[in-house]
Amino acid sequence: MLRWEQKDLAAASKISLPAIKRLETIPGPLAAQARTVEALRAALEAGGVEFIPDNGGGAGVRLRKGAPCTKGDHLAAKEA
Repeated sequence: MLRWEQKDLAAASKISLPAIKRLETIPGPLAAQARTVEALRAALEAGGVEFIPDNGGGAGVRLRKGAPCTKGDHLAAKEA
């Protein structure tokens, strides 16, 4: 959705690349500390992802209208 690689998510969230690689190999719900989950969520939201709560149709995600979706945009926005 954001066209990010693992290294982009690591940079945006300040979570180590090895930790992200490890988390992605574990099936099922994300098995991480709450602060790690929050850092990942905050980075994705800053990149333009909207998390949709369960509203009878199931939880999900979508790209916020007008959100940047090219690699590197999330880093430029954080540095500005």
